[in-house]
Amino acid sequence: MVTELTQSDYPGRWWAMLPDRRIECRLCPRFCKLNEGQRGFCFVRQRVRDQMVLTTYGRSSGFCVDPIEKKPLNHFLPGTSVLSFGTAGCNLGCRFCQNWDISKAREWDKLADAASPEQIACAAERLGCRSVAFTYNDPVIFAEYAIDVADACRERGIKTVAVTAGYITDDARPEFYRHVDAANVDLKAFTDAFYHKLCFAQLQPVLDTLKYLRHETNVWFEVTTLLIPGENDTDAELHRASDWFMENLGPDVPWHFTAFHPDFKMLDKPHTPATTLTRARDIARSKGLDYVYTGNVHDRDGGSTWCRGCGQLLIERDWYELGEWNLEDGRCRSCGYKIAGVLEEDRGDWGARRVPVRLAV
Repeated sequence: MVTELTQSDYPGRWWAMLPDRRIECRLCPRFCKLNEGQRGFCFVRQRVRDQMVLTTYGRSSGFCVDPIEKKPLNHFLPGTSVLSFGTAGCNLGCRFCQNWDISKAREWDKLADAASPEQIACAAERLGCRSVAFTYNDPVIFAEYAIDVADACRERGIKTVAVTAGYITDDARPEFYRHVDAANVDLKAFTDAFYHKLCFAQLQPVLDTLKYLRHETNVWFEVTTLLIPGENDTDAELHRASDWFMENLGPDVPWHFTAFHPDFKMLDKPHTPATTLTRARDIARSKGLDYVYTGNVHDRDGGSTWCRGCGQLLIERDWYELGEWNLEDGRCRSCGYKIAGVLEEDRGDWGARRVPVRLAV
């Protein structure tokens, strides 16, 4: 029998009382200002009796064992399994959200599983997962829970991954990323107009997060851009984004261009053609970026890792299934070129399986 879940009243951080007695949330750049009982844009942070509470601490929309490549992370423990979970809510309002049933959830019946940080860490260990991913909705909004899970995992030698839009304040960013080992950050577009119109957000905080990860942390991170026909896929925008990427992040940070499919409030756009992803990949590679990938399409060349030194196929990928592995000590077996990432001598053997699991019944 499933136990009915109620919201938590876990004390939230990153807030201040304003002179007018409203509480200002300082976790994300929205800076929501709340009177008693009000919730932030994300829905899960609420003012209760003159303090901020995280209403989803210890609550999850479900757990699943995935291939790490599904996050997507291609240079972080390739071939291994990751225990994935999310909660509810989001601090962006993307009209094209492809997890909208979770990220836009307003009902507690979406929170089907309850688990403490220690239970999650133990489950990951029991299931043979090398890492735990905060995903499906943005972990920034449940930062207190994510940090505690990350600490519990670290005690057991389990790594943690944040799959995020990177929309976080300068105040909260260092504390959040100090606890995680890897991240995939959505760079949704390279114009403020796109962020304003389609995400109800701003571009600059995301760029700040990317620069912070690259220059001030040891977090391994990769970047994903969902290309939407007619919105963020012009040559001009891709050239500008690639120039910024090379200048600020360098050639070693992997970049994934993924295909859009009509969803949520953007049903009038067509699927992204595979040729668009290949064009974006070619533009990014022409700027000197070493690891540029295509996703959500069947593209062996665009999904595989190739040696920048000699052109040798290093890690073959067919969707999430790994094929050839031509690495030794993280180097190309042909020319000795060392590729960037968190790599081990042998690849994992999890494959493309996706296995839902229950932690609480």
